[in-house]
Amino acid sequence: MNAYPKSYVVAADIGTTSAKTLLVTKEGKIVASHSVHYPMNTPSPEIAEQDPEVIFQAVVTGIAELLHQSGISGDQVLCVSFSSAMHSLMAVSQQGCPLTPLITWADNRSASYASLLRANGEGKRIYERTGTPIHPMSPLIKLMWLKDNLPDVFAQADKFIGIKEYVFYRLFNSYVIDYSIASATGLFNLTGMDWDELALDHAGITAERLSRLVPASHQESGLTLEMATTMGLSVSTPFVVGAADGPLANLGAGAIDPGIFALSIGTSGAVRSIVNQPLVDPEGRLFCYALADGLWTIGGPINNGGIVFRWTRDVLASLEAEEGLRRGLDPYDYLTELAHDIDPGAGGLIFLPFLLGERAPYWNANARGVFFGLSMSHNKKHMIRAVMEGIVYRLHSVVNALEELAGPAFEIRASGGFARSSLWRQMLADVMDKPVTVMASVESSGLGAAYIGFWAMGEFPDLFGVKDWVQCNERHTSDQECHSTYKELTDIYERVYHQLSGEFDAIAEYQQRAQKNTKLNNQI
Repeated sequence: MNAYPKSYVVAADIGTTSAKTLLVTKEGKIVASHSVHYPMNTPSPEIAEQDPEVIFQAVVTGIAELLHQSGISGDQVLCVSFSSAMHSLMAVSQQGCPLTPLITWADNRSASYASLLRANGEGKRIYERTGTPIHPMSPLIKLMWLKDNLPDVFAQADKFIGIKEYVFYRLFNSYVIDYSIASATGLFNLTGMDWDELALDHAGITAERLSRLVPASHQESGLTLEMATTMGLSVSTPFVVGAADGPLANLGAGAIDPGIFALSIGTSGAVRSIVNQPLVDPEGRLFCYALADGLWTIGGPINNGGIVFRWTRDVLASLEAEEGLRRGLDPYDYLTELAHDIDPGAGGLIFLPFLLGERAPYWNANARGVFFGLSMSHNKKHMIRAVMEGIVYRLHSVVNALEELAGPAFEIRASGGFARSSLWRQMLADVMDKPVTVMASVESSGLGAAYIGFWAMGEFPDLFGVKDWVQCNERHTSDQECHSTYKELTDIYERVYHQLSGEFDAIAEYQQRAQKNTKLNNQI
């Protein structure tokens, strides 16, 4: 008999830049949290890779530190439940050893393969079957590139997996993938709920080279004594596979009813709505991914969220960030303070934040960043504000497309790191002209994973109870004068993008050629 009641779920959220762990009660309260950060290798604009073993160790360390710092015994943990970033891919040998780095969603080396599928009509057929837009983020497209560019590795690989599958394999020697993560691969049939034969044929693989499909509530157990001791858990602690971070962000924000959109900005960003049947966009602008228990998530991701603000800190405003540190302030908070000094609209300066290409609704991997309207009257404060506004303009484009497919939004639930900033939140309400609700915790993906854990363990009867489980903290409504300013500027923003679309291809081709020449010169 256990000495303690099993009162807590550990939620492990494997993100792009960090592994976050939360200790959550059945009442939905986060009693402890911990983050372990890790780098991304980006030696060129097209490459975005990570070391899967570093991420695995971050998950293990995060769980161990969470329990140690909270003083909670492993005997009190009901289960560990997972959220994970989507679209990652790596090849592993028969022994489970990585044959490649982890290729992330931000990697654009397969862009030409996405263009080919879109041009020949096969991309539309695959999208209609899988709900995954044709873009280099997709593991399907990555596999096509891998087959042609690393044929020996492709042939040697026993399995092609994502980061959460790697973590579960390292813990339990088992390859499993939940329907939610599988939906984001471009290889999963939405109506058949199985691997899609047409997509597999284009990828050049069979289903045997992929993981076993399981629901979000699936559990693995049987930790080794060494691993259990390292993490501070019981060897019998169940690990719930959970789902993808995007759909779980909706769940963790209580955005499960029609007309309530969930919007998040972390490293990247997304806007999503939950529906009760698979629904794909006739124009191919939005994704449709399975969640759990007869629910699907539709929406659109953007590449350029918080990662663009980090670039702003490091490249555009490094001196200002250092000044913030000298004042004892978080650099991001200080940059936000500087942006707050500038009126909405940044004096007519518009930033197209396509530093990593772009996904929804344009799906243009060749898009590049642009400051438009820059004049002698602008200073760094204007540029910082324009960067922040440009990210929100991107999300506005996705909201417009999502409303066309899912109906009007009556409320937006905001989460992710940006939701901590009142300026970001008000900016969002003013641009969208919709109420923006902020949850008591911005860690919505982790909370969604925790709820899935309690549900999987039989503590909750269904997923709809999450509406009463999560707590709202603050609500912002739009300022109509600010909205009028933003309406004029977002219209200009859209026109500028479309007028530059052909030139994006030209400059991307030039950059690729210049990168190759630089490598050759360095070798001489």
